[in-house]
Amino acid sequence: MTDSPQTDSPQPDSALAGTSGDRYPITPRNRVRRKPDRGRFDKATVYDILDGAMVAHIAYVIDGQPYCTPTGLWREGDRLYWHGSSASRMIRAQAQGLPVCVTVTHLDAIVLARSGFHHSVNYRSVMAYGTTRRVDDPAEKTAALDGFIDRFFPGRSREIRQATAQEIKATTFIAMDIEEASGKIRSTHVSDDEADYTLPVWAARIPVTQVVGEAEPCPRQLPDIPVPPGMQIYRPGRRLDEVLQEAARMVYAEG
Repeated sequence: MTDSPQTDSPQPDSALAGTSGDRYPITPRNRVRRKPDRGRFDKATVYDILDGAMVAHIAYVIDGQPYCTPTGLWREGDRLYWHGSSASRMIRAQAQGLPVCVTVTHLDAIVLARSGFHHSVNYRSVMAYGTTRRVDDPAEKTAALDGFIDRFFPGRSREIRQATAQEIKATTFIAMDIEEASGKIRSTHVSDDEADYTLPVWAARIPVTQVVGEAEPCPRQLPDIPVPPGMQIYRPGRRLDEVLQEAARMVYAEG
């Protein structure tokens, strides 16, 4: 494979200067070293990649041991939230304040070349850095309870049973303000050595997407309950990342 998401040749030092409010500063921690032309530091692109995902991987260290945990995640402005059981080792450690790296990757295509060296994948990825904190403020925690649901399913928090005191107690929310972030995008076709194009080898780009399927109603569903407006974006055949990005736009527009 010739490349991988967020692997990293040096960028010129001049790239470290000249940031603004709509871009993340480029620092030694987040700058893209390998294939720097694929790096993205504008917030619009970083947000778009984050908002198209339901699951992120969070890397952190506890007592010298590295961990990387997949979890549901959502963004509100420059702040990321995730949640878990109050008894979770990850949550207990992050509640104390840990430096973490949050990653999201969308696999967009498989690229088959005429040599093993030039096989690759197309992708969109983000690495975001920050320090965790437990959400202790009651108002913020209440907002997070609804925000987690509404972020993916607009308006659903008003349609479902509200959380009980025990459910609230059993759930801990972690917040992380994004200090630095970078996106990286590969979206190219087959790129072989010139001499290899004459080889009798099948080469192609194979698109890959996650697609929404047909909803399967609960067998105990009460009769005559319509699909809520916020769920009508989950139409069969739509790309999941596009649905999630649309949901984010709906929710943020309401806010």
